[in-house]
Amino acid sequence: MKNIEILAPAGSIETLKTALRSGAGAVYVGGQRFSARNNAVNFSNEDLITAVRECHRYGAKLYLAVNTIISDEETDDFCEYIKFSAQAGTDAYIVQDFGCAELIRKCVPDAVLHASTQMSVHTATGAELLKKLGWKRVVPARELNRQTIEKITHTGIETEIFVHGALCMSVSGQCYMSAVMGSRSANRGCCGQACRLPFTATGNRNFSALSLKDLSLIPCIKNLPEVDSLKIEGRMKRPEYVASAVHELRKALDGQKPDMNFLKGIFSRSGFTDGYFTEKRENMFGIREKEDVVSARELIPEVHKIYRHEPKIYNINFHVLIKKDIPVEITAECNDITVKVTGDVPEKAVNRPTDRESLEKQLSKLGDTVFSMGNISADIEDGLIVPAGKLNALRREITGKLTEMIISGNTPHKTLTDYKPVFPEKPAPVDRIKIRTFCTNIQQAETALNKSEYIILDSALSISETALSSLAEYREKIILSPPRFIADEEKIISGLKNIREKYGFEHLMCHTPDCIAIGKKLGFRLHGNFTLNIFNSFSAEYMKTLGLDDCIISPEARLQQINNICTDLPAGILAYGKIPLMLTRNCPIKNESGCKKCSGFIKDRTGREFPVRCSPDYTEILNSDCLYMLDRLESFRSISFAVIMLDNETHEQTENIISGEKPSGNITRGLYYRGI
Repeated sequence: MKNIEILAPAGSIETLKTALRSGAGAVYVGGQRFSARNNAVNFSNEDLITAVRECHRYGAKLYLAVNTIISDEETDDFCEYIKFSAQAGTDAYIVQDFGCAELIRKCVPDAVLHASTQMSVHTATGAELLKKLGWKRVVPARELNRQTIEKITHTGIETEIFVHGALCMSVSGQCYMSAVMGSRSANRGCCGQACRLPFTATGNRNFSALSLKDLSLIPCIKNLPEVDSLKIEGRMKRPEYVASAVHELRKALDGQKPDMNFLKGIFSRSGFTDGYFTEKRENMFGIREKEDVVSARELIPEVHKIYRHEPKIYNINFHVLIKKDIPVEITAECNDITVKVTGDVPEKAVNRPTDRESLEKQLSKLGDTVFSMGNISADIEDGLIVPAGKLNALRREITGKLTEMIISGNTPHKTLTDYKPVFPEKPAPVDRIKIRTFCTNIQQAETALNKSEYIILDSALSISETALSSLAEYREKIILSPPRFIADEEKIISGLKNIREKYGFEHLMCHTPDCIAIGKKLGFRLHGNFTLNIFNSFSAEYMKTLGLDDCIISPEARLQQINNICTDLPAGILAYGKIPLMLTRNCPIKNESGCKKCSGFIKDRTGREFPVRCSPDYTEILNSDCLYMLDRLESFRSISFAVIMLDNETHEQTENIISGEKPSGNITRGLYYRGI
């Protein structure tokens, strides 16, 4: 295997130092804003400077997570922070928001960008697109099997995969549960982990239907494709957790057997899973048990032994010159760095003069530093002595200078501009907001055709040839919606190509960068779904440069934020429907009761019912209440269209909804007023 980076999490300076002492080759951290782990201690600006120096002292890299979506009012602060962090020596930025990426490039043109797993990239075609757009590295979705990861590595973009730590039930970047239920957005770094609370399909109030075991691929590390970086999840975890994970991962890479019982004792949820990687998803659910907590306490002293002392990373070769009437001179070589220091003139020895043995004794006292003694040579005139205290002082001076030169040599020097965000001109309001209807079956599509600007045809690849043929005459009004999670890329590309060539459909709904890449490759006209998490003017503008005809603004944006977005790219909002709160590769009902006893929904601890909709390769968990804003469209001054998302509505219900009739049952105004 090639030299693979071990990438450790750190939510504090203490944890960062622990990770480095334990053998991490890189550390990822977040600042006090713009990070997807706002609840961690995180790093102040002063802390970040210290963290960069610590990483570079070890020859490791520091990656800064700025992996949230940001609002327009935050862009000035964001740009200032990026310039500061670049000047501090940050090696790369982990980014979710396309708008953030553009702002980073304008502030620091030679910045290195890593695509966060929050971007939901899960195909080789999606990874290829990012490479063409100038991204250095991609962190694919955690739900991929070995074969898909290997295909991504062959695209030429650096590939970083999670190998240990907590798993979200939802595909990262596609979870809106915490936002909708508690105004705490995962995409804004404030996830409330509602998924760890009790949910059930069978009425068992103590069951956790949405809680997965922690991931660990450490036992099968030798079977991984040739990725570039192995990532440990856990910026909110204790130093002991990070140390043990880094230590056992290093052992596995070195060909030793990792102690999985040790890792399980430190932290687990009923053990570990590799179900996505191996495609064995039968036993992936788990919760934190009482015995897990007890065993961790007993193992903590053992973990401390891992990082008690500084690792010896660099060898120093010394050459000492001791001559009469000439200041003592010591030359030190470390890798390709040479340092020379001079001391006082040596004294005449009264008893034992300084010799090579005494020099070695003092210069080898490198203590708890990252340095160890290499070779020593000496040119010593007889009868002279250099006191031990003075040799120690020269040794400390050498290690200090070497440390500064190592830090300087490992610190990237980036180009900073004086860029400040400039917003595009705000377009004039449209005369009439048009309706687009997201249909789940052909009957809904036929009902909605005459009253909709576009029909968005869900699961278009599973619709019969007869149905597609009947809709072909309306091809200009049909937007094909591919699967939200693409498990078989070749099959999807082939199917879309066939439909386009056979029936002439030209429009494609883009859920993630993967869909954008596939659509561009096949020559479709592209439309951005809300799942691209467009939250600011710069992201919307970037969609235009990618060739999209329009986009749906994130439903996590407040009404006022939407009205303030500046772009001439036609933009829309979700105005009706049960918003998909989660996109999952596991069905919670199948796990709890089996498909034969499917109830079609799960309940939370308050008794609310959340519909569960299964597709061949993924499951969507919908909100319990129906979003309804069709009666308040006049409040939105910057949008061109409103989207109706149908689920299992009948012909009559579809007609009534499109006509503006308020639905029965509980409705919600979503986050348009209360925000996140």
